[in-house]
Amino acid sequence: MKHTETILILDFGSQYTQLIARRIRESKVYSEIHPHNFSIDKISELSPKGIILSGGPMSIYDEDSPQVDSEIFNLGIPVLGICYGMQLVSEYFKGKVEPADKREYGKTDLEIIGNSKIFQNIKSPSTVWMSHGDYITKIPQGFSVVAKSANSPICALSNDDKGIYGVQFHPEVAHTTEGRKIIDNFLFGICKCKPEWTPGNFILQAAEEIKNKTGNSKVICALSGGVDSSVAAVLVHKAIGNNLICVHVDTGLMRKDESSAIIKMFEENYDLHIIHIDASEEFLSKLKDVIEPEKKRKIIGNTFIEVFEREAEKFGDAKYLVQGTLYPDVIESVSVKGASVTIKTHHNVGGLPEKMNLKLIEPFRELFKDEVRAIGKELGLPDDFIGRHPFPGPGLAVRVLSDITKDKLDILREADSIYIEELHKAGIYNDIWQAFAVLLPVKTVGVMGDNRTYENVIALRAVTSTDGMTADWFRFDYDFLENVSNKIIRNVRGVNRVVYDISSKPPSTIEWE
Repeated sequence: MKHTETILILDFGSQYTQLIARRIRESKVYSEIHPHNFSIDKISELSPKGIILSGGPMSIYDEDSPQVDSEIFNLGIPVLGICYGMQLVSEYFKGKVEPADKREYGKTDLEIIGNSKIFQNIKSPSTVWMSHGDYITKIPQGFSVVAKSANSPICALSNDDKGIYGVQFHPEVAHTTEGRKIIDNFLFGICKCKPEWTPGNFILQAAEEIKNKTGNSKVICALSGGVDSSVAAVLVHKAIGNNLICVHVDTGLMRKDESSAIIKMFEENYDLHIIHIDASEEFLSKLKDVIEPEKKRKIIGNTFIEVFEREAEKFGDAKYLVQGTLYPDVIESVSVKGASVTIKTHHNVGGLPEKMNLKLIEPFRELFKDEVRAIGKELGLPDDFIGRHPFPGPGLAVRVLSDITKDKLDILREADSIYIEELHKAGIYNDIWQAFAVLLPVKTVGVMGDNRTYENVIALRAVTSTDGMTADWFRFDYDFLENVSNKIIRNVRGVNRVVYDISSKPPSTIEWE
């Protein structure tokens, strides 16, 4: 989708790069992340209002350190370097970067010591978040030092004439108390952006583009029943009406009674053409004896497309497939040497076959989950529906941490159903970003009645997050955990132990596979 105003973020491998994009979009300005070696020609084609150079884990003097095409400093486009990005700015303008005697990690005080547009109306001192082992020891030519910290005498650089700035700290992290103001200063005071990235504007533009792209062709939508595909279906239906054919595939990997509930909800509330296909035997047979997570995802992605293409053949003029792919799916599925690495392949990104007869329409490929929810709300979907927790495209296949069988899936379905029901009863479902049960590939000894048991272990997962890129484990009341554990063990045959996952992302991912 073409955007009138874009902030380009060049990624040098920082764990916070996605947060930069989030913060910019929260200020109603569109942002895109691209690898650090994004070409000048592509930058010129994108015509961004501003460029941000992210942080990164390497030192700029390392042999294989990621670099930037120095021509970006001559484009007349404002540039903000963050941490590693600031050091790149310094190096290009003949400053000097050296290993720091005292590394800075975590919170520290920032003192503003000079005037600059980047620090307009920023309190001093204020708390900032540091994460660096190098620092600048010689001021680059044409720049002034505008802030310092206890261990970084050159903590922020400014060249207002060129519109180039650098900060050693991370304004995108919530611990930086004035971070949002600093980012807004760059967006609005320096780049002269307008806060026009809104759900309403997105819907109008996306609907127009989808209508122009598809013409009178039939379009098939992969309607899983999750938030993303459901909002996508309503958006595309708004654009092309009855030319949309929604196909819901029961993969056998759905949660308890989910397929029937999805069909009922859409038939009763929306004027959509829905076809229901039970392909559970096909999916389970192809997944037989498969344990490796990436292989599961590839098989599921390929099988999805095969099912959709078979269905599309019944409609001679069906040329397009709608998917609810999100920006984090794309980011996590892309590998860039020297910067971000592939975390996992999402079935609707890296898991697709190389050749497809259907062309993809992915209206949310540039969006984060909460942005899709805001669009769903704007389109009139009910709050209790758009507030549903995320569910992975591969379904329960990546929550059974071993080979897939119907018996294992049924055990997991029952345990997960009890868990989610208890969250609703306790009134805490909406306090949690995502909650689910996992069937572990181990059995443990237990005692039921007077008998020894040797049965399965269920792990419970619940996290808080804003976009799924980072997450923290949810602090349950002990009585709640005890109640859920007892109910699962009493009611789910084949389970004799329940554990709770207290890992955050990073270093763990939200899903176990």
